[in-house]
Amino acid sequence: MIEYLNGRIIELNPAHIVLDLNGIGYYVHVSLNTYSALSGKQNARLHIHEVIREDAHLLFGFSDFDERELFRLLISVSGVGANTGILLLSSLNVNEMKAAIVSNDVNRLKAVKGIGLKTAQRIIVELKDKLAKEPAKADIFITENNTAREEALSALVTLGFVKKNAEKVIDGVMREKPGKPVEQIIKDALKLM
Repeated sequence: MIEYLNGRIIELNPAHIVLDLNGIGYYVHVSLNTYSALSGKQNARLHIHEVIREDAHLLFGFSDFDERELFRLLISVSGVGANTGILLLSSLNVNEMKAAIVSNDVNRLKAVKGIGLKTAQRIIVELKDKLAKEPAKADIFITENNTAREEALSALVTLGFVKKNAEKVIDGVMREKPGKPVEQIIKDALKLM
């Protein structure tokens, strides 16, 4: 089992990163929050969750240990797979997710694509007691990027959205408030998809 990867960033997208470790490139799926934390950096240390299936070996990386642990809790819920877990953590940061679960905010969870009423309720029922004991931390995101539209579009397409629909939503979000960082564009677009 891989605990963490520490290497040079070769490629960084809102949905994945390629890390070079001694000449071997590792493709790692990341959340939007991890993408934000790594923007502008040349090296990264990612806490890894490894999924081994018959047809694929997948790596999911998180810049923050707490985010990886929340991801593991989320995917322990029946009906929540790794891709849905990443989508949840791309739509809400760790503190927002914990707050939504602890406060029984079903509507906030349902706002994430692919999360229906029953899944949102199941997440709350199964994780509320586990998370109620933990205090929330403040998160700070700093991102400067002049290709925000392309990166947001790439992330949404990677997450399974139709490119044409994603373009329309992203353009609407960017018209509403120009100059938004890419992670905010994606979060706002996810709410409208």
